[in-house]
Amino acid sequence: MMEEEVNYSTMVFKTGASLTKEKIEDSTIYSEVKSKAPAGPPPAPEKNEDPTIYSEIKTKAPPAATSAAPEAEGKAAACSHFPLLLACSEILCVLLLAGIIAIIYMSLLFKVQSANLSNLTAEYQRLAVEKEISDNKTQELRRERDNLNQTLEVILKFDNFPVNDYCPNKQCQPCRSGWIPFKNKCYLFYNENAPWKTWGASREYCKGKAADLVVVDDLKEQEFLSSHITYYHDDYHGYFIGLQKTANNWVWIDGHNDTLSYWMKDMSDSSVSYVLIIPGKNATKSWVKADNVFENKFICETDALLLST
Repeated sequence: MMEEEVNYSTMVFKTGASLTKEKIEDSTIYSEVKSKAPAGPPPAPEKNEDPTIYSEIKTKAPPAATSAAPEAEGKAAACSHFPLLLACSEILCVLLLAGIIAIIYMSLLFKVQSANLSNLTAEYQRLAVEKEISDNKTQELRRERDNLNQTLEVILKFDNFPVNDYCPNKQCQPCRSGWIPFKNKCYLFYNENAPWKTWGASREYCKGKAADLVVVDDLKEQEFLSSHITYYHDDYHGYFIGLQKTANNWVWIDGHNDTLSYWMKDMSDSSVSYVLIIPGKNATKSWVKADNVFENKFICETDALLLST
């Protein structure tokens, strides 16, 4: 077997005092440096040899003192951070307490606001109901006012108001007996036997009733009139209405020009100046021209005593 190669080095420590040769020799420390030495316990020194301190230097072996230093430094750092951690804990506790107080306050405030909102909602609903009732009463009062004004206007047309005709049994109605109501108007369809009347005589009869010959305002009224007239005598006889020719224009007796033109046929005779509605014809094509000597039935119109609701 090959013997292990051992290198010895002598290290001398100077203490500043003079040492004797024996003490220097005794204080010699041998350090065994092994290269490529196999693992295993170092060889025991022989008995005859002087007690020598062997120090085996091994690669990557940290000294014992170095492991204790970081631990001490960590403890010192921990001790120095403790007051800071304590202060942070106190701040967090204060913030948490403030947050809890804020949540409780906001909860109470929300409950109060919810109660106020409920009260306001109930008050708004009450006011809305009262406003609706007030509006209905206002509309009713306006209708009553308009009815009174209408009634007064109709009454003033008469020199002697026919109370029994408008208010039989003391119950007033929109139209007199024998008159037909339509859209706040009253209509009298003259259906007496012959002799009938000319256009002028027809108008005088209507005025004697605090009325006048009918003025047609729209198709609805024209259809209403057509539905209440009946055929009599022959195809040329009809009912006079309040339309006449003035300065080559067809003008209603209330002064406005005609724009409806519900003519049955065109008549070029310029001498005729009045208009008849012929029964049994299409409502939009039922007017014919007539002169003042031609006697016919007629239609009177006046305002209703009471407005329809």
